[in-house]
Amino acid sequence: MSPLPPSESVLFAIYLVAITAEAMSGALAAGRRDMDIFGVVVIAFVAALGGGTIRDLILGRFPIGWTQHPEYVYIVITAGLLTTVVAPFMQNLHRMFLVLDAMGLVAFSLIGCSVAMQMEYATVVVIMAGMTTGICGGILRDVLCAQVPVVFRRELYASVSLAVCGLFLVLHAQGVDADLNTAISFAAGLTLRLLAIWRRWSLPVFSYQDRWE
Repeated sequence: MSPLPPSESVLFAIYLVAITAEAMSGALAAGRRDMDIFGVVVIAFVAALGGGTIRDLILGRFPIGWTQHPEYVYIVITAGLLTTVVAPFMQNLHRMFLVLDAMGLVAFSLIGCSVAMQMEYATVVVIMAGMTTGICGGILRDVLCAQVPVVFRRELYASVSLAVCGLFLVLHAQGVDADLNTAISFAAGLTLRLLAIWRRWSLPVFSYQDRWE
């Protein structure tokens, strides 16, 4: 059982990149909290496969994707452990974390959309499935690392996922080839997220202070 139709080769390749990237982002997040190797593996797994698991549970898609493909678990664990080896020799780990997380956000958003479309859900459900897949792994990662999730405190994040899902659906409706659609949507989404980080684009912040004094 393949997680995606064989014809969507670009989407499948992006999926492999996404689980690797998010596993590495999870390992880096665990390292900032001085976790042991077991903690690194758990956070890497949750970051890489948590969003897809939640999506499958919500959509009633069983069996859950990664349970039928143990090789994905091996990829995630290997990426997480490899990160602990190479991280001490790399510079700008914070920047690397943001780039890896951006790749995962965009890729998983596209994958979530594709899965819901194959199950013939309504457009709004397709979009929500894409966003759930895109952001939930990062939310679980940050919560387990005792941090306010990136999606709630940084530059454009969930809105990037929404934009990617919207673009993917529009191009699909226009009859654009699946692989080309995926490539365009991924490139556009990643560019938007990286620009948001660079330019510090963000949504308005709601700040409420109790005045009853």
